[in-house]
Amino acid sequence: MAPGSILLVVENLPVPYDRRVWQEALTLKAASFQVSVISPATKLHPKLSEFLEGVHIYRYPMMIEGQGHVGLIVEYVWSFACIFLWSIFVALRRGFKVIMIANPPEIFFPIIWMWRLLGKKIVFDHHDLTPELFATKFKTDRSVILSFFYFAERRMLRVAHKVISTNESYKAIAMKRGRRASEDVLVIRNSPDPARFCVRQPEPELRKSAKYLLAFLGEIGLQDGVDILIRAVKSISVALGPDSLHCVILGAGPNYDNIVDYAKDQGVSDKITFTGRADNDTICRVLSTTDIAVDPCPWSPHADLSTATKIMEYMFFSLPIVAFDLTETRCSGADTVCYVDDEADFARQVIDLLRDEARRRTLGQAGRRRLDAALSWRVSARNLVTAMDGLIGDVPKRRAEDFLVYDEHKLDHRQEAVAVERRQES
Repeated sequence: MAPGSILLVVENLPVPYDRRVWQEALTLKAASFQVSVISPATKLHPKLSEFLEGVHIYRYPMMIEGQGHVGLIVEYVWSFACIFLWSIFVALRRGFKVIMIANPPEIFFPIIWMWRLLGKKIVFDHHDLTPELFATKFKTDRSVILSFFYFAERRMLRVAHKVISTNESYKAIAMKRGRRASEDVLVIRNSPDPARFCVRQPEPELRKSAKYLLAFLGEIGLQDGVDILIRAVKSISVALGPDSLHCVILGAGPNYDNIVDYAKDQGVSDKITFTGRADNDTICRVLSTTDIAVDPCPWSPHADLSTATKIMEYMFFSLPIVAFDLTETRCSGADTVCYVDDEADFARQVIDLLRDEARRRTLGQAGRRRLDAALSWRVSARNLVTAMDGLIGDVPKRRAEDFLVYDEHKLDHRQEAVAVERRQES
């Protein structure tokens, strides 16, 4: 077993599609840790075993992506069994000293307790608020399953030697519901890796002959508000003209098929391109051509406290952003985002912004500057590796730049200006 061996586990998305987990894996690999990852397999990533960029990935077939109560139970029971068996396989085949497990869900605490009793260090990567997500998705504040999710979350927060939270709101919840001390909870914010994304030359054909291009990037679940975006596309097209707008929706999820059908029902399917789960190349091509990026997720107890990674990814491409006024979205975007309060305001703000090129340019430039100054992955990478060094204790001290996924010369701080100039040219 290598001196610094780490196993990462994620259930709800495949790696490397889960950009946070993959970025963590590459950062730790760059810091000379031996890294293995367990995740589900999908059509996009079907191989059950793969060695990718120095990381060993082990996948199990995703038999079902649960939507209803019964579907969730079947999905989680199957995932529990597969992750249990794969973790034993990795322990025997490659070994690990630290197991870092991401949620949702938190049902794997019995597996984690077993590994803790066997002397492994445990890190809980607190990606999501599973109880709030369930309550939002199923529109309930009381059920046996919801009570179990609160119970499982407490168990996972307590079993971990270290908790990693995506923002300060999640840290506060870990301290309150998990009764963890502040020093046990580390904030590792999501931020785009400059080695993965780059500003491209705009591709006018992506606009499908429309004047403006709108883009959405992310998961498509019942709670993500993509239906609001569909209705907004219809309203915007009426206000600005039939050939004014095309929209690209980058992503998939349990509500994907329903959203595709809904676009047909609303008569706007010809104005929307659905890419499904998109790789980095597709994301870069689309966002380098986009005029406005959106997050149509409305307020909910879950959304309000969760960091939307897409906001920072939009900022990387110097895009003006329209999003609902949520606590953690404001924390990420500050005054560089155009905030809305309701569905009607969402469409209205997009229309106003499309008509105001100077404001689009100002917001996009301000967002990129904020990303570089306050939300850089350099800070998160440093904190992540320092935490792992502290847990393992037998790795040599290193310079900060030794564990960055990218080198300084790869960073092009002029990309913000380039993005704006290219968008104007197109």
